[in-house]
Amino acid sequence: MIRVIEDGGGQIGVMTPREAHALAIQKGKDLIEVVPNAVPPVCKIMDFGKFKYELQKKEKLQKKHQHVSQLKELRFHPNTDTHDFEFKTKHAIQFLEDGDKVKATVIFKGREVAYKEQGEELLNQLTERLSNISKVDQPLKMEGRFMVIIFTPDKSAKSKSEKQKQEQSN
Repeated sequence: MIRVIEDGGGQIGVMTPREAHALAIQKGKDLIEVVPNAVPPVCKIMDFGKFKYELQKKEKLQKKHQHVSQLKELRFHPNTDTHDFEFKTKHAIQFLEDGDKVKATVIFKGREVAYKEQGEELLNQLTERLSNISKVDQPLKMEGRFMVIIFTPDKSAKSKSEKQKQEQSN
């Protein structure tokens, strides 16, 4: 037994699959199983081409509203100037607001490896600056000549900052 629904959404009733198929042929349409897991399964009498078109339309709409998070990288050196630091911090904030992850890397060249404290201090300043809009996804660690930390956008902090902006505009 299957539950049969019309193209417009009206319910025809519960019948055997053979009866439903005969009814669909009589109307010049197709019998399409819409919800196979229901008890009894639900079938719809409609044009199959229209059904496929609606499915494609739904998938396209879902893809449109989907945001794929990317990993954006910011590169620093242990002796990065304050202006460069501020400039890159603004970029990091923008990336996080757009919903992307941010990987901050301090690159040590040659003998700069001896000054790991400067790189650590730089990344700690960045962490402090980004703490209101992000969370640390991967804590600070050394990978060869690179010191790396990864930030992810903090959705709860983002909604708080939007509320504050609305309150300030009112």
